[in-house]
Amino acid sequence: MRIDLDSHATTRLDPRVLEAMLPWLSGCGGNAASTQHASGRAAREAVETARGRIATALGCDVREIVFTSGATESNNLAIRGLMAGSGSASQVITNAAEHRAVLDPVRRLSREGLETTILPVDAVGAVDPAEIEAAVADNTALVSVMLANNEVGTINDVLAIGEVARRHQVFVHSDASQAVGKIPIDLSRLPVDLMSFTAHKLHGPQGIGALYVRRGERRLPLRPLVEGGGHELGLRSGTLPVALIVGFGEAIRLAIESMAEATAQTTRLRDRLKSRLEPVSGIHWNGPPAERRLPNNLNVSFDGIDGEALLVRIDQLGVDASSGAACSSTNPEPSHVLRAMGVSESLARASLRFGLSRFTTEDEVDRAAVIVSDAVTSLRSSART
Repeated sequence: MRIDLDSHATTRLDPRVLEAMLPWLSGCGGNAASTQHASGRAAREAVETARGRIATALGCDVREIVFTSGATESNNLAIRGLMAGSGSASQVITNAAEHRAVLDPVRRLSREGLETTILPVDAVGAVDPAEIEAAVADNTALVSVMLANNEVGTINDVLAIGEVARRHQVFVHSDASQAVGKIPIDLSRLPVDLMSFTAHKLHGPQGIGALYVRRGERRLPLRPLVEGGGHELGLRSGTLPVALIVGFGEAIRLAIESMAEATAQTTRLRDRLKSRLEPVSGIHWNGPPAERRLPNNLNVSFDGIDGEALLVRIDQLGVDASSGAACSSTNPEPSHVLRAMGVSESLARASLRFGLSRFTTEDEVDRAAVIVSDAVTSLRSSART
């Protein structure tokens, strides 16, 4: 049985989520937009029940949840959609440690002639709210800062960043893909206007995500990227995947219900994994201290190791881990997050990212630590001969 320590890339589907989805995969028909008949109305009810669960979990209004195909689409809709409707407000601010699903749309906007500012991060991957304040200009439309980093687990002070943006009447977007279901989020208190997240990071199905779009006195000038029917408040047209949405709703319900227990468990196992790896010589821990970090994250580099060879070796021995974002795994460059934090290229190339989940066991952590330690020792020995 393989040891799954790559839960930042995706999580296994909770069997209870699959059970909730099965009726909509094997018999329940109906298009949620076809409410002229009973099958369509049943599909619509299932969708709205799931939407309600998501809204309740995040402390927002059901009308503020827009379903998408995943966080990448949500990020693009938030950034490109808002900038398309912002008129003379032509600057977007983000930071160098964002996921490529934010950085790539921002860079495209730059190529299209908009002003983009990519701020640095500190040595643990955090964004300084003071840097945001200094970068805001009269033409700034949007600030985009992730709630929690997908490689080193850094939890950004989005509350302070949001307050800075509000003082300047600038909209705020946050990619919360890694945070939802892992740490408490209350959108009635968090000053963000747009927030992206997805089901498959919290033991839900792949292929379904959402964008939170704040309703309020100040209208968000958000333009759709996909048109053709006016679904999802006119922001994202297309037939809704009822089974996936039902799974999303159940997954977030279960994540919130088990959050306290899961946090305690993953923190304990993360610390156990770290203690088991500490005897390895030439080891470097990447990222913030525990109190500023996702409970399920550990990122480590090893002196004198070829990272690709290490990944191949532990893969052969049954451990799933990665050296950075899954979406960048085809890119031979070292982790842009670690490089933005000031980690040397050699150590960035020799890094491993571990992502634990509520299904991770103590035995898996212990076995993985032995496999990784032995692989590092073996590769160093081979390099010397």
